Amino acid sequence: MAFACKLMVCRSSGGYSAPMSATTSLRPAGHALVEALIAQNVSVAFGVPGESYLAVLDGFHEHADKIRFVACRQEGGAAFMAEAQGKLSGRPGICFVTRGPGATNASIGLHTAFQDSTPMILFIGQVASDQRDREAFQEVDYRQMFGPGTLGMAKWVGEVHEAERLPEYVARAFHTAMQGRPGPVVLVLPEDMLTKAISAPIVAPARPAEAAPTPAALAEVAQRLAAAKRPLVIAGGGGWTPESTAALQAFAETWHLPVGCAFRFQDLFDNAHALYAGDVGIGINPRLAARVRDADLILAIGPRLGEMTTGGYTLLQAPRPAQQLIHIHAGAEELGRVYTAELLINASMSQAAPALAALTPPADIPWRAWTDAAHADYEANLQPTPVSPLDMAEVIRLIDAKLPEGTIFTNGAGNYSGWLHRFHRYTGLHRFGKTQLAPTSGAMGYGVPAAVAAALLQPQRWVVNIAGDGDFLMTGQELATATGYGASKLLIVVVDNGTYGTIRMHQEREYPGRVSGSDLFNPDFARFAEAFGFAAFKAESTAEVDPALDAAIAAGRPALLHLRLSSDVSTSRSTLTAIREAAMKAQHA
Repeated sequence: MAFACKLMVCRSSGGYSAPMSATTSLRPAGHALVEALIAQNVSVAFGVPGESYLAVLDGFHEHADKIRFVACRQEGGAAFMAEAQGKLSGRPGICFVTRGPGATNASIGLHTAFQDSTPMILFIGQVASDQRDREAFQEVDYRQMFGPGTLGMAKWVGEVHEAERLPEYVARAFHTAMQGRPGPVVLVLPEDMLTKAISAPIVAPARPAEAAPTPAALAEVAQRLAAAKRPLVIAGGGGWTPESTAALQAFAETWHLPVGCAFRFQDLFDNAHALYAGDVGIGINPRLAARVRDADLILAIGPRLGEMTTGGYTLLQAPRPAQQLIHIHAGAEELGRVYTAELLINASMSQAAPALAALTPPADIPWRAWTDAAHADYEANLQPTPVSPLDMAEVIRLIDAKLPEGTIFTNGAGNYSGWLHRFHRYTGLHRFGKTQLAPTSGAMGYGVPAAVAAALLQPQRWVVNIAGDGDFLMTGQELATATGYGASKLLIVVVDNGTYGTIRMHQEREYPGRVSGSDLFNPDFARFAEAFGFAAFKAESTAEVDPALDAAIAAGRPALLHLRLSSDVSTSRSTLTAIREAAMKAQHA
């Protein structure tokens, strides 16, 4: 007992001292938690420090040579960073927050991870066990708050009451986050539990079980495809790797199939490839929307087929689409949830894509002209209508020309993102992983933290964040995290038109001349960035963008480019508004 007391965090002494003996495995549970993360190959964790998990913070100090804790400026930013980490790595992104306010702030990142099918674990400090159920300081019941389920925010919410079982809970959290449809998990950590001395061994790294398509299902896929006249592939969802996207491309090439990417999953297929049909999401090319409706077979590989990808459930009618539907998804619970289908296949992308690539096509493929026309429609949609004085289509072209292949692009939510989605051409998953980090949940404020996380996690790659003015200021304080932890190849482009653009667009359509609440009163974004140690540049015309980009790229430190668009919303957004209104008409025709 005396020995165990030496291992406890002692409030009077101010911390934990490791025992001299190297033979004992006793250590505080907070240290064991950090060891468990290291065993799961986690090298970076994001969070905002809190007194409810001081023992874990001490564990990060103890193991600073193996894992880094990145202290962020707000829990929403920290959770977005962890979500981006999950997208980039394919394994759970890690976020630590304190109880009550910390957890509620972090919920936006949890919701994004759930809707985006991103593996993530949110660790939440909790009040001490002897204070539970008294509405103690900042106490929340997280099982009720995050309620696991098909419309909740987490796949599982666990609370650790017995310190010896902590490694077991951590292992379960990793498995749950990765298996089936990937998603977020919440693990609640009572403060007193974390200080207890435990000897429980650390569990080996989680390897998720993967479902594979059966031979009979694959044979039916081949049979239905061979009988089709106008097939279309829609790829999306979580769980993809560079290997599985390469197999997807091989499958499409063998069968000469047109491939569209679901909302904000544009990097799953080379956009310059002759088989690419475009992105099936907000602002969809009207010709692609018509092609989705006219297809006689939709092969959905990975996406949930949610509201954004289906044009509000109109391009594919629920519950029974006019098109034949083959739906392949990693989560069995997702199959048949909204749409009935001719064939439902429960399989992970790493199993499904290679299996599809091995299928033999018919000798004569009757849809070649259909496929070629789909790509021609995509190419035609890349031709912008010039806008003066600042042309955002040209800005995207300049960024693409100046930065290397494999550059990561991030954005949050807002009309401004339509220029990136329409005019940037992703080349497919890079050898280092994803190149598009964007929230299918439509969460504003995602882009800056995601870009900071990407710049810290993969410093060899350039990262570009395209942000609206309203979007940027929701999490702009995370610029401090970027400079504080040494990000360098990071460029943030703020598109400033002085409005919440998407809301203003809808107001103008629904309540003409009755604008309310959508005006913004902005700071000088360049001076704001300079205060955080960023290099900062401004441009108000297309001609000014080229030299400003050159200077930003050559700065040798994080940089921000402030683009000032016209304050006349109808003028500054005329091109994008026309795109979206045409797409809405096409979807509902």
